[in-house]
Amino acid sequence: MISGQTPALWDAEADTFDDEADHGLRDPATREAWRRLLLGVLPDEPSKIADLGCGTGTLSVLLAESGHQVDGIDFSSSMVARAQAKGRERGVSARFTVDDASAPTLARRAYDVVLSRHVLWAMKDPVETVARWCDLLRPGGILVLVEGSWSTGAGLTADEASQAVRVHRLRAKITPLTDPVLWGKEITDERYLLVSTR
Repeated sequence: MISGQTPALWDAEADTFDDEADHGLRDPATREAWRRLLLGVLPDEPSKIADLGCGTGTLSVLLAESGHQVDGIDFSSSMVARAQAKGRERGVSARFTVDDASAPTLARRAYDVVLSRHVLWAMKDPVETVARWCDLLRPGGILVLVEGSWSTGAGLTADEASQAVRVHRLRAKITPLTDPVLWGKEITDERYLLVSTR
């Protein structure tokens, strides 16, 4: 279960979740920056991607538009409803279901990529959560995390996230995400991409 978080809490956030530039990707430059960032570390399409804690499905839809097969899960039914609507609006076949990202019920060893953005920090036991996420990957699969240690005091440092991943996998490459276009503003806290290719 997610530490200190409830589906009702995130249901209440669903209406305004996409107002953040990096959540809704409404600005074309921000959308393109995220597209380039993620496609730069993913396998060639069509790969099968699990987007864990997908929120309103923005990244799932973005990747489905690029030819990937995406299953997005979130424990907030309101977030999932918005993700499903977004997928229909954009004409993509990404699937969205209500499920707990801390212990996903998706098929084991079925995915080329496990993607999660701003979710690992909220888990009670990040090390155990990473183990469950890695269990979804096919041999040679890629774990892709977007995380941060934010000015609010929440989050995981890059070192903390790397340590949680390296318990299970050999590599955890960190790329700082400092470009303001990704966030729609200048940032002063730590935000990063972690890619583990085993």
